[in-house]
Amino acid sequence: MQIDVDVSGRKVVVFGSPSAARRAVTRFVQSGARVTLVLPGAVPPAEQRQDGVRYASQPAGDDTSALLRLVGPAWSVVVVDVDPAVRDRLVELCGRLRVLVQRESPAPTEGQVVLVGGGPGDPGLLTVEACRALGEADVVFFDRLAPTAALAQLAPGAELVDVGKSPYHHPVTQRSIEELMIARAQAGQSVVRLKGGDPFVFGRGGEELLACLAAGVDVRVVPGVSSALAVPAASGIPVTHRGVSHAVTVISGHVPPRAAELDALVRLGGTIVVLMGIATLEQIVAGLCAAGMDASVPAAVVERGYSPSQRSTFTTVGRLPAEVRRLDLRSPAVVVIGEVVTVATSAPGAIDLEAADPFADVEEAPRR
Repeated sequence: MQIDVDVSGRKVVVFGSPSAARRAVTRFVQSGARVTLVLPGAVPPAEQRQDGVRYASQPAGDDTSALLRLVGPAWSVVVVDVDPAVRDRLVELCGRLRVLVQRESPAPTEGQVVLVGGGPGDPGLLTVEACRALGEADVVFFDRLAPTAALAQLAPGAELVDVGKSPYHHPVTQRSIEELMIARAQAGQSVVRLKGGDPFVFGRGGEELLACLAAGVDVRVVPGVSSALAVPAASGIPVTHRGVSHAVTVISGHVPPRAAELDALVRLGGTIVVLMGIATLEQIVAGLCAAGMDASVPAAVVERGYSPSQRSTFTTVGRLPAEVRRLDLRSPAVVVIGEVVTVATSAPGAIDLEAADPFADVEEAPRR
């Protein structure tokens, strides 16, 4: 059971080395506590001290008066890595003084990078392992489409760095992001690279994995819920459906597919999901129709999936570019093309594609 307590203004005494106790110290400092770090050795010089932290040397386990001066006025004592004799004495004294004692595992001494998929944006769709990685992070480099609303709570001891890129605007280059991650990991920090969706589905996670391996940095991947599958589902569209479609192809619209690729998509049939395709949608649709796709094939655009402002627009392939312009649909949005769209539009209250007037006012299915 986790209980959230306001520690602002409260004295918290952390026992441990600077490296091992760094997560606990940062978390309590950022929460507004008055933190004292008790070190097993000498107090570091002023230039090496963390802002907002008072430093003290650890007394011997039998120096009761010195220990009482440290823990007597404290609200909580956090034990990270101390000599067992000192630890046992602290627990005994805190029990008598009714001071809360917390035990935490030491932060790892070896740096690492964890590539985390954050899902389509709703923090509730983060996996348990993603939450664990964030909770153990020293620094989080996050993308524009990552679930950032609860990031401060999910990574309370981490420095949060926005390296997000919007379409055709990359203030921090991919190479720079990789260099930042590697440098922090080589400095002994636990680094989380938080991405929207899944890091290996048009997320450049493969590039970052290879960059870490080439630099000799320990790296692992935490998969995420891909927006290619989840966002259509948010509007009631299954990307596969028995008797309707047994295949789904996910393509990137960042660069329009070649004519041969579009021809292959039409011949394959099934469902087509387009990510990052709003800017190039007109070219994609023109290519599909030129390759033989019927203009009456159902299509949908789900804009800002799983957000409070989610908007789902249902139409047909032939009308798709005009509807996107008319409704001013913008990225982030997922485009779905195929008969599976009719599964959502057959629900009560949904739009009748055949009867839909392309010149009517906004046509949207209810958010599900």
